[in-house]
Amino acid sequence: MVSFVDQMFRANASRSIRSVSVIFHHPIRRLFEERKAMSSLSRELVFLILQFLDEEKFKETVHRLEQESGFFFNIRYFEEMVTNGDWDEVEKYLSGFTKVDDNRYSMKIFFEIRKQKYLEALDKKDRAKAVEILVKDLKVFSAFNEDLFKEITQLLTLENFRDNEQLSKYGDTKSARGIMLGELKKLIEANPLFRDKLNFPTLKNSRLRTLINQSLNWQHQLCKNPKPNPDIKTLFVDHSCGQSQPNGARAPSPVNNPLMGAVPKPAGFPPLGAHGPFQPAPATLPTSLAGWMANPSPVPHPSASAGPLGFNPPNNAALLKRPRTPPSNNPAVDYQTADSEHVLKRTRTFGISDEQVNHLPVNILPVGYSSQSHGQSSYSSDDLPKAMVMTLNQGSSVKSMDFHPVQQILLLVGTSTGEVMIWELGSREKLAHKNFKVWDLGVCSMPLQASLTSDYTASINRVTWSPDGTLFGVAYSKHIVQIYSYHGGDDLRNHLEIEAHVGSVNDLAFSYPNKQLCIVTCGEDRLIKVWDAVTGAKQYSFEGHEAPVYSVCPHFKENIQFIFSTATDGKIKAWLYDNMGSRVDYDAPGHSSTTMAYNADGTRLFSCGTNKEGESYIVEWNESEGAVKRTYNGLGKRSVGVVQFDTTKNRFLAAGDEFLVKFWDMDSVNLLTTIDAEGGLPASACIRFNKEGILLAVSTNDNGIKILANPDGIRLLRTMENRSFDPSRVASVVKTSTMNTFGAANASAGPSIMDRVAPMPSMVVMNGDNRSLVDVKPRIGDESMDKSRIWKLTEITEPAQCRSLRLPDNTSSAMRVSRLIYTNSGLAILALAANAVHKLWKWQRNDRNSTGKATANVVPQLWQPTSGILMTNVISDTNPEEAVPCFALSKNDSYVMSASGGKISLFNMMTFKTMTTFMPPPPAATFLAFHPQDNNIIAIGMEDSSIQIYNVRIDEVKTKLKGHNKRITGLAFSNVLNVLVSSGADSQVCVWSTEGWEKQTSKHLQIPPGRVAAPIVDTRVQFHNDQTHLLAVHETQIAIYEAPKLERLKQWVPPETSGLITHATYSCDSQSIYVSFEDGSVGILTASTLRLRCRISSTAYLPSNPNSRVYPLVIAAHPSEANQFALGLTDGGVIVLEPQESEGKWGTSPPVENGGGPSGGATSTTADQPQR
Repeated sequence: MVSFVDQMFRANASRSIRSVSVIFHHPIRRLFEERKAMSSLSRELVFLILQFLDEEKFKETVHRLEQESGFFFNIRYFEEMVTNGDWDEVEKYLSGFTKVDDNRYSMKIFFEIRKQKYLEALDKKDRAKAVEILVKDLKVFSAFNEDLFKEITQLLTLENFRDNEQLSKYGDTKSARGIMLGELKKLIEANPLFRDKLNFPTLKNSRLRTLINQSLNWQHQLCKNPKPNPDIKTLFVDHSCGQSQPNGARAPSPVNNPLMGAVPKPAGFPPLGAHGPFQPAPATLPTSLAGWMANPSPVPHPSASAGPLGFNPPNNAALLKRPRTPPSNNPAVDYQTADSEHVLKRTRTFGISDEQVNHLPVNILPVGYSSQSHGQSSYSSDDLPKAMVMTLNQGSSVKSMDFHPVQQILLLVGTSTGEVMIWELGSREKLAHKNFKVWDLGVCSMPLQASLTSDYTASINRVTWSPDGTLFGVAYSKHIVQIYSYHGGDDLRNHLEIEAHVGSVNDLAFSYPNKQLCIVTCGEDRLIKVWDAVTGAKQYSFEGHEAPVYSVCPHFKENIQFIFSTATDGKIKAWLYDNMGSRVDYDAPGHSSTTMAYNADGTRLFSCGTNKEGESYIVEWNESEGAVKRTYNGLGKRSVGVVQFDTTKNRFLAAGDEFLVKFWDMDSVNLLTTIDAEGGLPASACIRFNKEGILLAVSTNDNGIKILANPDGIRLLRTMENRSFDPSRVASVVKTSTMNTFGAANASAGPSIMDRVAPMPSMVVMNGDNRSLVDVKPRIGDESMDKSRIWKLTEITEPAQCRSLRLPDNTSSAMRVSRLIYTNSGLAILALAANAVHKLWKWQRNDRNSTGKATANVVPQLWQPTSGILMTNVISDTNPEEAVPCFALSKNDSYVMSASGGKISLFNMMTFKTMTTFMPPPPAATFLAFHPQDNNIIAIGMEDSSIQIYNVRIDEVKTKLKGHNKRITGLAFSNVLNVLVSSGADSQVCVWSTEGWEKQTSKHLQIPPGRVAAPIVDTRVQFHNDQTHLLAVHETQIAIYEAPKLERLKQWVPPETSGLITHATYSCDSQSIYVSFEDGSVGILTASTLRLRCRISSTAYLPSNPNSRVYPLVIAAHPSEANQFALGLTDGGVIVLEPQESEGKWGTSPPVENGGGPSGGATSTTADQPQR
């Protein structure tokens, strides 16, 4: 069962981190098992019994109950067993909480333990024992990494396994166990199955005794003739003071004497239900924030959604750790604090390269022994962007910079003269430029008007992008902030101008209180204010600082939104979005003007600042205690100006100081390295990493910006050189509907001054997958801006004109491919055939494919576990070819939920085992989609035209939605609009609110004139990345609608010569639409205009066979390669298609005045919609 705290931690991810992809993950098998778990009160009773047994010194029984109940994992007991090498007891204890194949963390835990047993046997020269461990314990892992198993086996041939280079620094048994124990503790903390089982509740001494005594007191109060000294002889029957009762009167009970005199009379008690244990618990402060407070406010505060969460979310982001505070009364229980080592730093591994680590299907790698310390990260200082690749001439002193969160070669810059500029680094072109100007001076206050009359200039203190890159904010030194909407190229539009503060506005950030995008500002007037990002209305104003507020850092943790603020007098305060005042009052190191920022995955908090004496400090905070965890060495003794800093890769810190850029490893207080960027830096340079940490912008003394890059950054810039910027790649016009809630797709960082790392909204693809688009590679189209040039449709008719690969298939089945999807990692393709059998192709890393991602250049392997079993759906009595198949993939690629006319099956993608089945027909499931904000909720489209909202945790249909007349053929969630869009075989699209599940609107697709649609036609829906524009796919047309009102914006009707449309999907960046046809051809449309720019004939990827009619039934887009897609064919084949490497993309977009080309036409409006 997913705990309340687990639900508060939801998020994409991402996303999405990048040390080890720590993805919030509750295996569905656990969800179904825990449906039968004890009630919450029974669970609490177990904790009380554990406390009682511990106090009574029943040590073995305590640990037996911990294991059998699975409610509390005693880390101290676990450490003791590991340190003593009691391996059988270790695994027995673990078995109460997880099994080896539950998830990747569990697998890694068991692997580390068994590997250590194996190495110890080898160290003792006990070859027979080592062979036994290899065969009985380690063999199971060969199914997931056969090469690693072979390498471990080869250790038997060595006289001393330390002769293996990777194990050369393996110490003695004690030190090796210590290193492994540190790794195991990090894995346990990161494993979702342990998330609510590491905390023993804080209980008063002898709590169970106290409750029994209270019960006896209550029974005594109910006695008709209560005696002053009740004689309590037994607990087996109720107490009564009657003469004939076994529980009569005696001396005062020693249980908790004397009898509680404060217990009221029975009549004084309200009904049990009014204050019973089942009342909704109020939201509490996040433990991270509560730890900063001497006296946390008891006032409950509403919690906000932590953002989208699919069935197994992603990202690829590290999970937030909850601090654990030990109760004073239970020394036998160990409680780690939040200042323990950071979760899951990637280790350099035995026998496998770092690149391979990133792409293993499951992380089962052993701990490296490069030193007697915790495992090292796979990042090194060589990954830092240190090579100077270009200089931009800014023209005035740079005050603030921010890279675009999606288009990572776009750099936003604010200067001391009030200029705002956007640079495109690939072409070194200044795309947009704005000088300081008040948009509406007449509405400004008199002090501001007077100030501008005498001096119409202002400096910029902060520029920052909104998390999706559609907006950016500018904070000026005079009263105001300006919010621009950005539409690509030089298209900047005024969105909001707010007179936010009296005097200077010192900082600005975006946040999400109450599921709504907001702007947080602070200023010289000592206030912090929160503004609606759509209307500009003020929502909150916080006062309490006694000096100008220097910076703000909004964040969320445990589903609670809060803001850190710092002032120029060195005070740090924290605020919830209410009117209850500051919750924190602490001093920054050295009473400095400081900036606070979380790392990218939101798990670690840092600050950097400089005081009036020029002393600078860069520190990491222990959130649970509100204290400095570590202070980094290396900053200058007398800094000029306030030192600025940034973080990257969840591993490194950087600061501009002493005419240098200085770098630290987050886990080491000593300076890692410094660079001078070939000279010319100011004493305290302004610095900024891009999201991936492959580029670093640094301000210079001569009013310029130097761009530093690592090898990946250099490659990125080279690919973008000489390519003009495609404005359509940035999200379209800012509308109120797109400014609602932007959830975080992974546990990646929440809104803060690091907002640039916030993940993109989720995209629900047509075959049911809900994925996060954190890793989409930016591709800049090279369509010429010269409109006078004659445009021509790109026709691909020969195999030599593109790259195509038919995936190998040695099975005898030639059943048509009904569903097709890439895994979220992009490393594999999963197909579901009409015979209910799934097929999985995986790409391997090699010299031709260093990333291991899907590509047409390298042949993948048709993968099967060593057991040889197939993932086969349960089929009904009907012909399986007549069934409507559907599936949906978990965000971390570990599980797939699938149906082919029978029960819905849940498969483990690593072992192909069926975890469970549910929902037998009739009616049969025809489409599956996971709720983006609750991993327990699944929308299931049914054959009977209904949509069932199903809660997997309690195995219950929450509600049924009825609005279609025929079977459901498509479902798509928008976490921005909080709606579910459904489509059916009745050619109808419906919009449902996900808050109350009421129907908002519906619309039938308009069949183009001259076309006749079949009585039952699959209609598919898919949201654009902006989560507002909706792609509708019908056999007669492609249409773009704007949700939630379903206004049709554009429609594209293919020529009749192409045959009917069989399928279509957005590319991963939503800039293209791939469309497959019955004649075997594939069309590529520019999404923003619905104009055909490229057509691929079947002769380009299929062998010529006049007797065979083969065509694609389904099409899937690669999750991060915008120009790669795959086709599922009627003959059972799967084809991967990419453009020629020399081209890099599929054709060029036609200029607007050229029309849609010869192959189809696009219309912009419906008949009942005015032109706009």
